[in-house]
Amino acid sequence: MAIVVNMPRLSDTMEEGTVAAWLKKVGDKIEEGDILAEIETDKATMEFESFNEGTLLHIGVQEGETTKVDTLLAIIGDEGEDISGLLNGNAEVVESDVIPEADDEAKDISDVDFGSSTQELPEGVIVVTMPRLSDTMEEGTVATWLKKVGDHVEEGDILAEIETDKATMEFESFQSGTLLYIGLNEGESAKVDALLAIIGPAGTDVSSVASNFKVASSDSNAEQAPKDVPQKVEAPKTEIKQEAPKVSQPATTSSTPNGRLFVSPLAKKMADEKGINLSQVSGTGENGRIVKRDIENFTPAAQSGSAVGKFVPTGQEDFDEVSNSQMRKAIAKALTNSKFTAPHYYLNVEFDMENAIAFRQQFNSIPDTKISYNDIIVKACALALKQHPQVNSQWFADKMRLNNHVHIGVAVAVPDGLVVPVVKFANEQTLPQIGAEVKELAGKARNKKLTPAEMEGSTFTVSNLGMFGIESFTSIINQPNSAILSVGNIIEKPVVKNGQIVVGNTMKLSLACDHRTVDGATGAQFLQTLKDYIENPITMLV
Repeated sequence: MAIVVNMPRLSDTMEEGTVAAWLKKVGDKIEEGDILAEIETDKATMEFESFNEGTLLHIGVQEGETTKVDTLLAIIGDEGEDISGLLNGNAEVVESDVIPEADDEAKDISDVDFGSSTQELPEGVIVVTMPRLSDTMEEGTVATWLKKVGDHVEEGDILAEIETDKATMEFESFQSGTLLYIGLNEGESAKVDALLAIIGPAGTDVSSVASNFKVASSDSNAEQAPKDVPQKVEAPKTEIKQEAPKVSQPATTSSTPNGRLFVSPLAKKMADEKGINLSQVSGTGENGRIVKRDIENFTPAAQSGSAVGKFVPTGQEDFDEVSNSQMRKAIAKALTNSKFTAPHYYLNVEFDMENAIAFRQQFNSIPDTKISYNDIIVKACALALKQHPQVNSQWFADKMRLNNHVHIGVAVAVPDGLVVPVVKFANEQTLPQIGAEVKELAGKARNKKLTPAEMEGSTFTVSNLGMFGIESFTSIINQPNSAILSVGNIIEKPVVKNGQIVVGNTMKLSLACDHRTVDGATGAQFLQTLKDYIENPITMLV
């Protein structure tokens, strides 16, 4: 009997996976324990082992393609077995080469429920929904309508000003027709993808469309209340797919002798691309606004003699696009969440590294022993954290967790971004043990062989860019940690010692703290303890 193999959840935070490589092909015999494929998760690329035996009958996701957890990855069964029922949807299986991400600007007409009947949209009618005008926008408020029901709308006209969570932005129409219906009055708010307006041929009856419109979304299927439905006028009907409205950016204006020069975002973009000076363009939109058709119809005037010899740029803009890896998307999500939920503040210090340099030289003189400055810093942090558990803490909505164990996350740069393997119980390890473990974990990270267990459980993080010549920098906290230490390189420079200017070696560090758990004085006290260990490293061996 055929067995459906779904995309597995290979880490606690994994939501989707990418097939990095298939190690079996359709028709191959599969034994329990065989490696089917290498799956790229949000944390690492991991081998996916089969727990079934049989013949690989179907591959649902090709190499390099991405799908959500628990969607169809492969089918294993008896050789020659008919699996058409599984592929045709007669089982609880969703087959998809790539599960597309949600369209933030509009829903396809398949997402619109027109009631129990199989009602079709009138010919030429377009349903316009509340657009997502920022990455964090969940709902919008209509600040101003620039068109009213019955007005003719051209592609590029500004329909309304929408207030988002970040700004009030102009919303531009990418359809032409008559504004038949307005779903929200000025000052009213609605979720993204809720009914905003309906555009179509003049006189078309859209009363039933407005009455039955309902947007399917992950958090709500609430029906939008219609407003002032126009009177019914018979019109031919045919099935049509909704075109996704495009989102404009905030309008750009420039001053002219007569005051403001109104320019739609699309028109400005087209003008920039064509090298058109907007001050030479006459606008035909509302209030003399320059719109798309004005740019399309613009004919530049002949240049005057004074323009002869003027430099004209001839370079061509060029770029490459690279799809975001699962790791890159996970990093972006985690760091954005940290930056905008944890109130960061930064404490900057500069340590004298003379004793640390001598200490490392002496330590490395022991045969078969080599430690780095980073190993010294990790060990010093671990010992200091034992004395300052508030810095070794985690924030929860109703409590703080003061960790008695010390697990140090060490940030490692990899081609796809950044990973943070964890040195467990770092305070209990010797410097050579820390050095060996960091080296091993860093090697696994660069080869994408880290396991989720090797990246979980950190209570504090160290990020060191000193080896790249960076003197100082600040970092975003690696949640759920309460702090992260940014380490710069060792600089040889003049310093004052005993009233004399001498050549010295110093290192700058920056401690980013979550103010919910670590007060300024607490962070300063931790850095003072850290200073004692790093400037007198022999004390770490006592």
